[in-house]
Amino acid sequence: MKITPSTAFSKIYYLNAPIRVVQGGTSAGKTYSIIQYLILYSLKKKLQISIVAESIPVLKRGAYKDFIDIITSMGLYDESAHNKTDRTYHLNDSKFEFFSADDSKKLRGSRRDILFINEANNISFEAFNELNIRTKNFTFIDFNPTSSFWAHSELIGKEGVDFTILTFRDNEYLDEKIKAEIESMEAKALTSEYWANRWKVMGLGQLGIQSGSVYKDWSEIEELPDDAELLGSGIDFGFTNDPTALVSVYRYDGEIIVDEIIYQKGLLNSQLANLIKGTNAKNNIIYADSAEPKTIAELKSYGLNVLPVVKGKDSISYGIQLIQSQPIKITSRSTNLIKELQNYVWMKDKEGKDLSIPIDDFNHGLDGLRYFFLMKFGNKSGGYKTFRWRR
Repeated sequence: MKITPSTAFSKIYYLNAPIRVVQGGTSAGKTYSIIQYLILYSLKKKLQISIVAESIPVLKRGAYKDFIDIITSMGLYDESAHNKTDRTYHLNDSKFEFFSADDSKKLRGSRRDILFINEANNISFEAFNELNIRTKNFTFIDFNPTSSFWAHSELIGKEGVDFTILTFRDNEYLDEKIKAEIESMEAKALTSEYWANRWKVMGLGQLGIQSGSVYKDWSEIEELPDDAELLGSGIDFGFTNDPTALVSVYRYDGEIIVDEIIYQKGLLNSQLANLIKGTNAKNNIIYADSAEPKTIAELKSYGLNVLPVVKGKDSISYGIQLIQSQPIKITSRSTNLIKELQNYVWMKDKEGKDLSIPIDDFNHGLDGLRYFFLMKFGNKSGGYKTFRWRR
């Protein structure tokens, strides 16, 4: 049995630290090559290998599909070894399992020999830690470097971590049409900030800076001061596809501090109420999306002070203006909120110019924050009202 390795595979092959970080641009072949490596590595050993992504749909169209494609092309696929319901596959004496990072039982469940986290920038550092600490041999993570996240602050450059960058030029088997499209970004990058950033990330595999960020005047603080004053909270409801996100807003020494409290999918209202009751958010008002009156009523029945936001005309742009008008601090543990702030940008036209409309993504915790600002600091009649923070 033979494979013809790409340059991407060769670079991955020579990583040997307990944690192996693979950063790469589009079509670099990073996921495919990591799975190729894991398949070959497992053939002569008895291993438990976990391959994880943020959700099952992401797995199915990415790493899980690549795995089945590779073992099929290698002549190794055996229908009897494949449990499609549990998404497991027995390859000789080794077992591959595929699951999502939003499965809390899996995160804190059984141990494994090898871990691969696909598109790691889409899962929390807490989830990474829960998985990695239960991994005996080594861990791979891969991602597109659209913006900085915990891999850059907590892993790269640290002892016990190998790091490599892959680009489309490391994938000799890339379709020529796709290759030409990626290369076309290089010329566009000479005349456009938007395309310069796209070329940097997608072409060169280097860390990008999201242009057109909606919120720029924010910074991190290590932790919430003990005597910070809780002003209240905002919550945006989700369930299957989107998380329920609750953020609390504090005032300390004349500054506003935002702390992520809940960011989780699949919560029933009773579970959500119990989570809130275990936090400081229960001690003040919580403003929520008025589109879900039944959920608000049920949370109130559990003794929580939850009220609907009054949105009014142009409430999104107005709420954004309110948040933009004051520097804010974000606690370092608010990893999902920080990711949203890094990726919440203005929509662009075909020329790459910013429009006055934010993207409808990376906005769950930020919507909760906007609800709070609208009700706490906005003019309920719909006009813009300036405000000053108490010093």
